[in-house]
Formats: sequence, structure tokens, C-alpha cells
Amino acid sequence: MKRYRKTLLFLLIVVMVIQFIQPKKNISKELSENDISKAYAIPQAIHQTLTQKCYDCHSNHTNYPWYFNVQPIGWWLAAHIYEGKSHLNFSDFKSYQADKARDKLEEIIEMVRERAMPLKGYVLLHPHTEITTEDERAIHAWINTLH
Repeated sequence: MKRYRKTLLFLLIVVMVIQFIQPKKNISKELSENDISKAYAIPQAIHQTLTQKCYDCHSNHTNYPWYFNVQPIGWWLAAHIYEGKSHLNFSDFKSYQADKARDKLEEIIEMVRERAMPLKGYVLLHPHTEITTEDERAIHAWINTLH
């Protein structure tokens, strides 16, 4: 029983200490000059869909939930955001080469059609981010106008 208490106390101390090691937040103060909205004319409804349902993980500005401040959950979320931005960053979209931008637009259609994005776990915690059939059709139609 003594060993159990020591182990529990050690784990409690570790959990308390890691709360002080916070990941850097992905927060920019303003819309980037390289934002996708500066590269293309985006209908307001589609831009709103992208900002509300995609930008948290795919831009330079994330709206953080309260549980981001609880470690190791915050580290896990920060890693997801970093990975999401490495695949697609709407804040840097205008800086993409033309062929890369076309590929990214096609990937957006594919990910939305397959319901691969947003991630199911994210939608579970943030139901307002689920891509609806109406959202999918609007995004697809808009991207097709760009070709």
C-alpha cells in the first residue's frame, strides 16, 4: 500500500508540474496578406464556413477552448494544429505556387466530400463545425468556378 501511495503522489506532482509547461498559442492579430480571401473572391457564406469550421486548425489564428490550458491536452491540440497547418494554411494560401494552390483546392473538395475534415473527434467536441451537405455543395461549386 505504501508503494501505491508513493506512485500516486508522484503522478499527482507530475500532473501539477506539467500544467506550467504551456504550448505556444497560434494567434495572429489580423488577417494575413496571404490569406486565401486575398487570393480569390470568396462568397461571404463560404468564407464564413471556412473561418468557422476550418481556420482553427488551418490558419494562423485559432480560437482555443478552455481545455487547451489543461496539459497534456493542450500539447496534443497544439500538435494537431501544427500538423493541420503543415497540410493546408489558409493564412498563407496566397503565397502558394499556382499548381500547389490548385492541388490544395482539389484536396479541400476531396476532404469535405469524404467527411475527413474536420476530424470526427473535433466535431464531437464542437458540433457547430460539422460540414453539412449544403456546405459541401457550396464549397465544391465555388472551387469549380476558379478553374
